[in-house]
Amino acid sequence: MQYKPLGRSGLQVSVVGLGCNNFGMRIDKDQTKTVVDKAIDSGINFFDTANIYGGTRSEEFLGAALGDRRKDIVLATKFVGPVGGSVLTKGASRRHIMQALHDSLRRLDTDWIDLYQIHFPDPGTPIDETLRALDDMVRDGKVNYIGCSNFSGWQIVEAQWQCRINHFAPLISAQNEYNLLDRRVEKEVVPAANAYGLGVLPYFPLASGFLTGKYVQGEKPGADTRLGAWGPRGEQMLSERNFEVLGKLRAIADKHEKPMTDLAVGWLVAQPHVSSVIAGATKPEQVEANVKAGEQRLAPEAMAEIDAATRV
Repeated sequence: MQYKPLGRSGLQVSVVGLGCNNFGMRIDKDQTKTVVDKAIDSGINFFDTANIYGGTRSEEFLGAALGDRRKDIVLATKFVGPVGGSVLTKGASRRHIMQALHDSLRRLDTDWIDLYQIHFPDPGTPIDETLRALDDMVRDGKVNYIGCSNFSGWQIVEAQWQCRINHFAPLISAQNEYNLLDRRVEKEVVPAANAYGLGVLPYFPLASGFLTGKYVQGEKPGADTRLGAWGPRGEQMLSERNFEVLGKLRAIADKHEKPMTDLAVGWLVAQPHVSSVIAGATKPEQVEANVKAGEQRLAPEAMAEIDAATRV
């Protein structure tokens, strides 16, 4: 396993991380333990969850699975999403962040969070209020680093500027959807991350399974698939344009004798702005495939062909 610094920090993370959104939603506690052990044994040290995944069960299952191995990994979670029916149980206010951190620490059975991330922007809360609360958590030793998720380029710049002028702990990561079907982050998010020292953490690297070829053009996705569960939103992924790109990528994969997972994950790992690719798994075999894909070094010719086929 290769490791990279997360942004301009000294924190070293595995180039392939484990996305834990399936825990408590698609797999139970025992299955979670099997996947977590396989990931650690394979060299993965970056684990990403959130307080709303699996209705909070992801954090609970992950904490139970880690046990004494907690000290061997970089643990990342997020806040902002609703964890109750009250207006006080969501958002990025100081009030909610303090409670959210307390609850996440309890569920994860840990004394600290390595990377605490703003899950998505909260337009109802001034960003300096959020960042001041996060800075206090860092100073208290309950959080080591902070990051953002689903921020646009200008929101990253504004947040990092507030950190700079107020002497807050800076953001070190930006987690956004990023894959060979969706490279929009390269327009503004990546340049902002590069300029302000944030490592990019792509999620949905396989486009929710689309890049593996599990969906058939003209057929409705099964209810047991992610795109099927998403309803109309998932069906939007099954566009003519996406199947056209998939066809080009399959041809490249066949030419270079690589599985599609190797193409999708290997291409992301090769990007200098990417620190760790967040890849989910429900089985140990999927962990193995993701790790193998992250170890691939695609030939310059293949990289150029992929870029031409997927460039926005």
